[in-house]
Amino acid sequence: MPYDAFTHVDYWVFDLDNTLYPPQARLFDQIERLMANYVMRELNVDAQTANMLRQKYWNEYGTTLAGLMHIHNVDPDPYLHEVHQLDLSHIVAMPDLRDAISALPGRKIIYTNGSRAHGEGVSNALGLAGVFDAIYGVEDADYTPKPDLAAFQKIFTTDGIDTKRAAMFEDDVRNLSIPHQMGMRTILVGPEEFAPHIHHQTEDLTAFLTRLVR
Repeated sequence: MPYDAFTHVDYWVFDLDNTLYPPQARLFDQIERLMANYVMRELNVDAQTANMLRQKYWNEYGTTLAGLMHIHNVDPDPYLHEVHQLDLSHIVAMPDLRDAISALPGRKIIYTNGSRAHGEGVSNALGLAGVFDAIYGVEDADYTPKPDLAAFQKIFTTDGIDTKRAAMFEDDVRNLSIPHQMGMRTILVGPEEFAPHIHHQTEDLTAFLTRLVR
């Protein structure tokens, strides 16, 4: 690989939403609407309050679900099922991304704060079926979300990842802090932001990976 910073990497960890696919796909818009609808119904609040709580819990707890569980004792499984009932018909396969990820040396996984089923469905729609060695959702971290240390420890221990030989790709700056502390190479996928725990930044994941494997 041409990037000296990655020659030691044998484990490649990818977030899903707005990381493996670009924000222009607007999938998270669907998720946010479904989350707001769920909060409106379950907490008997109006749309404005639901959206305020959705954002508040995301800010304070890492995910809306974590806040709902902590404050309102919400059952996570029905929530995860409902908010990931997405229309994927407009998602197109990304063969260049598939080729680039396939060419990476070592083990490749998806780790999302969504459900495992969501990770499987979206990655399949992107034409990435069979590319990853494992897909982990928030349920695999006992419903504790990134950026909590315990969440990363649970997933990385389960998968057997040596964080000193690993890289993490994420669109949320918060979720790269702990991986950086654990010795991982960190890559922000999205607009440039400056933080000491970000090693690299790209708005084009396919191009970034393609440069690594050439």
